[in-house]
Amino acid sequence: MEYRGYDSAGIALLNGELNVYKKKGKVSDLQAFIADKDTHSHIGMGHTRWATHGEPNDSNAHPHYSSSGRIAIIHNGIIENYASLKTLLQSKGFTFYSDTDTEVFINLIEDIQNENGCTLEEAVRLALHEVVGAYAIVVLSKEEPNQLIAARKGSPLVIGVGKDEFFLASDATPIIEYTNEVVYVNDYEIAVIKDGKLNIKTREDVPTTPYIQTLQMELDSIEKGGYEHFMLKEIFEQPRSIHDSMRGRLIAANNHLIMGGFREYENKFINAKRIIIVACGTSWHAGLVAEYLIEDLARIPVEVEYASEFRYRNPVITEGDIVIAISQSGETADTLAAIELAKSKGATIFGICNVVGSSIARASDAGAYTHAGPEIGVASTKAFTAQVTVLTLLAMIIGSKRGTIEDSKLRQLMIELENIPAKVEKALELNEKIVEISEEFKDAPNCLYLGRGYNFPVALEGALKLKEISYIHAEGYPAAEMKHGPIALIDENMPVIVIATRDSSYEKIVSNIQEVKARKGRIIAIVTEGDQVIPAMAEYVIEVPETSEFLTPLVSVIPLQLLSYHIAVMRGCNVDQPRNLAKSVTVE
Repeated sequence: MEYRGYDSAGIALLNGELNVYKKKGKVSDLQAFIADKDTHSHIGMGHTRWATHGEPNDSNAHPHYSSSGRIAIIHNGIIENYASLKTLLQSKGFTFYSDTDTEVFINLIEDIQNENGCTLEEAVRLALHEVVGAYAIVVLSKEEPNQLIAARKGSPLVIGVGKDEFFLASDATPIIEYTNEVVYVNDYEIAVIKDGKLNIKTREDVPTTPYIQTLQMELDSIEKGGYEHFMLKEIFEQPRSIHDSMRGRLIAANNHLIMGGFREYENKFINAKRIIIVACGTSWHAGLVAEYLIEDLARIPVEVEYASEFRYRNPVITEGDIVIAISQSGETADTLAAIELAKSKGATIFGICNVVGSSIARASDAGAYTHAGPEIGVASTKAFTAQVTVLTLLAMIIGSKRGTIEDSKLRQLMIELENIPAKVEKALELNEKIVEISEEFKDAPNCLYLGRGYNFPVALEGALKLKEISYIHAEGYPAAEMKHGPIALIDENMPVIVIATRDSSYEKIVSNIQEVKARKGRIIAIVTEGDQVIPAMAEYVIEVPETSEFLTPLVSVIPLQLLSYHIAVMRGCNVDQPRNLAKSVTVE
């Protein structure tokens, strides 16, 4: 699970004794620490931590012992009422050695077992009624050496079913090497693996039948394949991932345009008075592109919301609304909570995510998978273009069904979209040129990204990529907004990346470039091949293939991804695991 982003790691192994070894830093630091330790065991658990409660250090790393040292726990998520529980447990004589909410959780389980004289399984079940928040936990006991107990609410948990063996993880990626059969644990379920058998019950102690799914994921898709970093590999996989996201849904020659998840709710989309898109981070940027697409092609009002804000501001939602939830992992905590809120108000949920069987996929009424394949790099690249591809298809289908897009225009757009993988391939040929530009700007302390129309979300995404992996402060703006404040920042030291492809805003963005140039800003322009005007104004020009204005983001974002990647590498940054970030944000 290293790819998710983490700051400490630890393992608990049972071999007569319950031994916990943990260390701040990377798994390699843990490996060095346990090099001379006895790590013989037939049962164990490990954890890579992304700090929430307590700074990253050895003490706060997982796993955590209970006060007696009899049981240990690993935990993803946040226990919101940990402080009151901790005070109660301290009054009963429990001692704490960390600042985490997780240590409170395991001591609560031990306290319940002591008070009730019950089994560990029962103590876990009762403890789950006491904690408020999100969790995916695994509990291991010295006294029951053939048992693992796991449970989830809000945070993902998947169980791999092998031959006489089981694997538990936050997603299926690390399991695929050992088995392609998995069980996705649902909220409020408890899984008990004991004496070679798997049993699942609800928190109310009602047995359920595990549903075993067979994964199609290939092992080579989660390996670097000769690339220096996963991020670079994933950038170069985009011609294929975009194609795969269209495959079976679009065949221009046959006028074939279809999306399986759309059919059952076709009338809802046709009659929708409003579409609300909820997402976080890069997925939110894909949602902004979709706002332009759906309003242009389907003529339905669209609102794009940060899921983290949407869920807390008492939004007005009606039964006629459609909520499109976008998430790479399908496990984003804020987006899941936004879905729950929207469902409670009667809205129809259409989920777009990349992980089959994920929580958002299961919580949605309908939806579409992006087929980007596993994305290991923490900074999202191919997931963004796959999301935009699926959202483009969706906008085209809605527009077609509503009669808001002419047949000739739709047909032309279908042909253009089919050609996008080849144009992305051509944009990737700019890699060497972008290396040269990166060398020039790698030491810049700040950067400004400007775009208009469909390229405004691309400016936001380009700025996010740069700050995520290179730690350079960067901001994206609509180019016309520059003179309402950001222009004050521009001087001879400020790199300004302008996405200026030839579209309906072209003349306007040429004027914006002139405004930057007049203030001696250093201009890097992303332009359409053959542009004769902007190269005379910009210090550096990156030409991308011409395409329909509706599809521009799929091409114009490619050089921005490469620019961020190369600058980060030149600055010595950990590109695949940038500091403080996690791949799948399963906590609030």
